[in-house]
Amino acid sequence: MKFFQRLGKSLMLPIAVLPVAAILSGIGYWISSVAGPNVASAFFAAAGGALLDNLPLLFAIGVAFGMASKSDGTAALAGLVSYLVITRLLSPETVMGLTGAADVEAVNPAFGNIENAFIGILSGLIGALCYDRFKDVKLPLALSFFSGKRSVAIVTAGASLVVALVLFFVWPLVFGGLVAFGELLLGLGPVGAGIYGFLNRLLIPTGLHHALNSVFWFDVAGINDLGNFLNNTGTFGVTGQYMTGFFPIMMFGLPGAALAMYLTAKTTRRKVTAGILIASAFASFFVGVTEPLEFAFMFLAPPLYLLHAVFTGISMAISAMLPVRMGFGFSGGFIDLVVNLANPLAQNPWLIPVMGVFWFVIYFVAFYFIIKRFDLKTPGREDEDLEVAGSGSKGSKFHAQASAILDGLGGSSNVVELDNCATRLRMQVADVAKVDDAAIRRAGAAGVMKPGGKSVQVIYGLEVQFVKDAMEDLIAGRVEAPSAEEVQAVVDAPSSMGGGTATATATVLTLRQPVVGTIVPLTQVPDATFADGIMGPGVAIEPTGDTVVAPADGTVAHVFPTGHAVALVLADGVEILVHVGIDTVEMEGRGFQTLVEVGDAVREGAPLLRFDLDAIRAAGHPTVTPVIVLNGGDTELRLR
Repeated sequence: MKFFQRLGKSLMLPIAVLPVAAILSGIGYWISSVAGPNVASAFFAAAGGALLDNLPLLFAIGVAFGMASKSDGTAALAGLVSYLVITRLLSPETVMGLTGAADVEAVNPAFGNIENAFIGILSGLIGALCYDRFKDVKLPLALSFFSGKRSVAIVTAGASLVVALVLFFVWPLVFGGLVAFGELLLGLGPVGAGIYGFLNRLLIPTGLHHALNSVFWFDVAGINDLGNFLNNTGTFGVTGQYMTGFFPIMMFGLPGAALAMYLTAKTTRRKVTAGILIASAFASFFVGVTEPLEFAFMFLAPPLYLLHAVFTGISMAISAMLPVRMGFGFSGGFIDLVVNLANPLAQNPWLIPVMGVFWFVIYFVAFYFIIKRFDLKTPGREDEDLEVAGSGSKGSKFHAQASAILDGLGGSSNVVELDNCATRLRMQVADVAKVDDAAIRRAGAAGVMKPGGKSVQVIYGLEVQFVKDAMEDLIAGRVEAPSAEEVQAVVDAPSSMGGGTATATATVLTLRQPVVGTIVPLTQVPDATFADGIMGPGVAIEPTGDTVVAPADGTVAHVFPTGHAVALVLADGVEILVHVGIDTVEMEGRGFQTLVEVGDAVREGAPLLRFDLDAIRAAGHPTVTPVIVLNGGDTELRLR
């Protein structure tokens, strides 16, 4: 169930833009129906259709972005890649070439309905899965450009090829089976209409409702309910029975459900929830576009969506029995109801609002009771996400420190860009004058650097990634800011730089030289963070070799994703950082190859990473390599 809740929440981002798009499309349709096609109708229809017609594409991007372990543009790109690969491979034009069909008309109609919500969601899930699995992958040096996040889209494309191959055989079978089943329902009268209405809603998430619609609304089996109604070529009292029952549900039932979901939302989240629910309910009533509202709860609370499908089936059956007959050209909303009131095939249309009031009450009462009774996670009632991975205390610590550092930086609004390297936060700020160095140090940082312009660097330590993630959470509003008492408790707690464990060390620490080259004083490093000892005591090496080895037995504490730095914790708790070159984080992994992973136990002399000196020089970076004791106090480091 957690999976479906996450899926439902990830859909909220693309869904949020749909109600306005639906209303724009509806206005365009209304203008066209009343005054005929014109510039205004074309303008509004195109504006709304730009989003409504690409709903599956929006789902592919939104699901990939929301379902990934960390919301990242790389994941969203992967979802887009997957969708484009699958839909292009299974498009009628491509299938025509693959099967040798004479023309597109000869291609199985199933492939004409491949661009649907199911494919969008499936593509998003593929993109998120590939992102989580391959975002940290390390490739051989010759292929290092494609390491990490650059590999995600490539792998996603490969996985999508396999999925498309499976769908090539499966999709036509399922689609064709539903068409055949729909044809079996034709002789069942109101019962058949009810079953059709139930399945129509139930199949919305898969896109396969189009298979049934083709049977009942169009001329696949000789019914052509929609076409005959609009063209006045049908039979009075018969034509429209496969459309009428949608009106009370779309115009009244679903808005009643929206009201129930609003009233059952958490008080603290009602204001936010109201925005999407009110807009979606209005789109459903006015235009008959229900996807924004249906997708808002179908995955968060599947039992409610099943109930919605049952109610739709009952409404279809009742409308067919009364009889009431109405049709639509766009959907079962207010616009189509008004436009088609004068249609000669409309029968007892005044009963639609009467039934609508009934369905409004039914939906409201049923949704309200079930949501409260079974604590369903409808919009505004979702479980709160864990703020950070790991224990609560660890999350509290980093969020508290991040909050204090942000205050020292002049507040979240003063931070324009945020990144990190192995041990420091790198930022662009709007106003450097607002940065309070002393406050940032009190928050647990070892120091603050201002290289020039609007650039600011905060020296933290090996756990800098957690602080950066916590800062992003606070800036984006994904978590609530810690209280002043929580921040003060962490800031006042005794700790060494960056949360490292203070260690009593000897006056002189002798280690193996981690890379072949000439030893130089740390003061010769062209970076004040190292040269001034802000990171800690140590020495530097002007390397001639290409491999960093372990200077002593220990455990790998940190390997930066770009491979330019590695840190070890020795048996006695001493933390050692080897940082190849200066500002080499900007190379984004090019020229570096990591040979170990975090947590690996290594012996002295074990290879840790390889680097390409020529690539570093070509990128314009100094190759001098600091070796730092991160928690060494006044320790003197010597290399042998």
